[in-house]
Amino acid sequence: MLLALIALPKSAWFTYWEWPTQVILVGALSWFTWPTGVSLRPEHWLKSIAIGALVFVLWIGPELIDANYRHTFLFSNRLWHVGSSLSAEALRSPSVLFWRTVRASTVVPVAEELFWRAWLMRWLIHNDFHKVPLGAYAPMAFWVTALLFGAEHGAYWDVGLLTGVIYNYWMVRYKSLGDCILVHAVTNLTMSLYAIQLSQWQYWQ
Repeated sequence: MLLALIALPKSAWFTYWEWPTQVILVGALSWFTWPTGVSLRPEHWLKSIAIGALVFVLWIGPELIDANYRHTFLFSNRLWHVGSSLSAEALRSPSVLFWRTVRASTVVPVAEELFWRAWLMRWLIHNDFHKVPLGAYAPMAFWVTALLFGAEHGAYWDVGLLTGVIYNYWMVRYKSLGDCILVHAVTNLTMSLYAIQLSQWQYWQ
């Protein structure tokens, strides 16, 4: 559903209502489809917060070291480009900034961790994924999930891949969906606050 909402044609109305719509609909869907017996509570919350902050540093690090790093052919080409998909008008709207941040730090971590770590990484091990425990490790499933997660992030595929490896490891290490969601939420929240504070909108693709 999240991908479908993102793909909808944009209009003046949708520019301002896209984000609260996503938060409400995707949040409700995640609530009603939450796996039975899987806890949302993180078991290692201090470590997960620290790892989430570390991943944020990994995302912004290359461009802090070299401002032109992301503008080479590997990252800026006909497939990918660096820059925000939001219009300049939207980026001046407090409402858009607020709801975009809420979406990034709440429903996106839940929806993506349900998909990548709770479903895909298990389904690649066995098509009846319910038979596979959370955090089960199989090399093919681990690396395919990480590669696809990296590819999802376009021009940031390199740090996306590294992030996928870290998130996958966190699931394998602690077998906790709640901890993976917390790590992801901290990364996205710090990224959003950084983008807003310093107008680094390229991180809001």
